[in-house]
Amino acid sequence: MPVVTEHVSTTEGDSPEGELATLQDVLTDYRLTLRMKCDGLDAEQLARRSVPPSTMSLLGLVRHLAEVERDWRNWISDGDPLPKLYGEKDADFHGAVAEQAVVDAAFSDLEREQAATDVALAEHPDPGERVGKDKIAVRELMVHRIDEYARHCGHTDLLRKCIDGRVGQ
Repeated sequence: MPVVTEHVSTTEGDSPEGELATLQDVLTDYRLTLRMKCDGLDAEQLARRSVPPSTMSLLGLVRHLAEVERDWRNWISDGDPLPKLYGEKDADFHGAVAEQAVVDAAFSDLEREQAATDVALAEHPDPGERVGKDKIAVRELMVHRIDEYARHCGHTDLLRKCIDGRVGQ
């Protein structure tokens, strides 16, 4: 059975104009949902693992999304790829430990990487433009971003409910 996730709409009144504005608006909603699901939790709660042997945690998801945002910039660029933030395979989840400094760094990393990806994509206002070495369409990249956040917001719903019973917004 699929997980249905709620997300917060930041749009009040009129919907955004144009395809890219609409895609960015939906992405912004999911980004806000992720933050809201983490709001009010301490480092131990954020780092709490789901079901062993899984390494998934809210903090791990924040770190993972920061890593993914950085990787999306590699899709846009023709240059050498940016280095990983946290190391090789699953380091974003393995390093999600219950220390406030790790929590603060993760949210800072996420904010910085989101902003950098947004700036890089703003240079390509045509959703059909093909960018990077693989010539991916800007539209496709935006849909990938929304998909990634939507999927992980479903995970955050379940993780948060296990931590303190909070559901919805």
